[in-house]
Amino acid sequence: MASESSFDVVSKVDRQEVDNALNQAAKEIAQRYDFKGVGASISWSGESVLMVANSAERVLAVLDVFQSKLIKRGISLKALDTGDGEPKPSGKEYRLAAAIQEGLSSEVAKKLAKIVRDEGPKGVKTQIQGDELRVSAKSRDDLQAVIALLKGADVDAALQFVNYR
Repeated sequence: MASESSFDVVSKVDRQEVDNALNQAAKEIAQRYDFKGVGASISWSGESVLMVANSAERVLAVLDVFQSKLIKRGISLKALDTGDGEPKPSGKEYRLAAAIQEGLSSEVAKKLAKIVRDEGPKGVKTQIQGDELRVSAKSRDDLQAVIALLKGADVDAALQFVNYR
């Protein structure tokens, strides 16, 4: 009898890469002429990233700089949660907090399991294990097809495929 092959679908972010992107964005903001004298800054605030400037447009420009640095470092923008995306006034400045999302939520895991069940090859089993999804099948070709299917799926999480065996 052939043994089952499997892999895990996870949503993890390399914190060091996010930190590097944040530091690069902070340097660029400190040096760029259009950010001079507007009090623009970006920094860690606990587990989230806090962007501050004297106008809502400048805060969105800081966000754009940060997003471009994340993309260059290979981090999906789906891992960045800015809420409604609108900067909030706080005294004389505007602030925008962006959280870094890690782990699959139960809704996303259920949605992925349903996609595999409905559109994937027959004989593929899924199992939700905490904040990850285990996919197993007898054929490795079926698992490759599932990976291709999930890469094309529209979900609100940055997906990685690990523990392929």
